[in-house]
Amino acid sequence: MNLQEFEGQYREAMAETLNDLQTAVLLLAQVQHKISKIGSSVQHISEQVEEFIADQKAE
Repeated sequence: MNLQEFEGQYREAMAETLNDLQTAVLLLAQVQHKISKIGSSVQHISEQVEEFIADQKAE
């Protein structure tokens, strides 16, 4: 393998690795957003259940 081949393989491997890293970062952002939405949903459901229980006890 000569220097040009080595450089080409190096650059290709770096580009692929950086693309993979960028994809992982984007996926992480999507996961964080989804976790936040799920947390809000759970909190909302919990508040509704607590309100329902309080209403049932009041009757």
